[in-house]
Amino acid sequence: MSRTVLIVEDEFDFADVVALNLRRAGFETVAVRSGEAGVAEARHRKPDLVLLDLMLPDIMGTEVCRRLKSDPATRGIPVVMVTARGEEIDRVVGFELGADDYVVKPISMRELVLRVNAVLRRSPQVPDDSEALSMAVGPLRVDGPSHRAFVDEVEVSLTALEFRLLVALLSRRGRVLSRESLLDQVWGLQAEVETRTVDTMMKRLRDKLGTAGRHLETVRGVGYRFSDQD
Repeated sequence: MSRTVLIVEDEFDFADVVALNLRRAGFETVAVRSGEAGVAEARHRKPDLVLLDLMLPDIMGTEVCRRLKSDPATRGIPVVMVTARGEEIDRVVGFELGADDYVVKPISMRELVLRVNAVLRRSPQVPDDSEALSMAVGPLRVDGPSHRAFVDEVEVSLTALEFRLLVALLSRRGRVLSRESLLDQVWGLQAEVETRTVDTMMKRLRDKLGTAGRHLETVRGVGYRFSDQD
């Protein structure tokens, strides 16, 4: 069965070329020209992946990503941001919001198709570790099958990336994971993103977890670990 890619892009020529190359690679495609239409179509169609332009005529692509990743109905859909802007801050913001990859125009269509396939391979609708993991430590309870986390039985709203980061640490609790290892396991990236992206995401995750955030320990010069100790 063909996988569907939703293209949210207001440049008609670029969107048409992307759609043509994805169809040649065996994908079905749907294209919309605005952010609001992208959010509505993703909720309605549940595509396998969203190719999302950063600069849209109505709302920013980052806002589209935020809405998709904060909605339980769409937060498991991988998002690849496609933009002419390649500044590090744009990439960091995109990944913090839950984007699964970030590509900068101009990009060859062959590379784009390869990266779409790579994201789909590493980003099933619910990560494998998440499906298997359901446990409670102190005030924190994680329900992997439903992709939800609770602190003192109050649900915490986490993006898909934040949830994967928590699962990666929790499933290996007591072990120190380097920033590079977390980038590879959670983001599926090697040198494309700065390791300080992990630090930024970890701070956001600690803040969201409140009293349970104390279990996320920083090991100076090495990385992070989830500790069972209070």
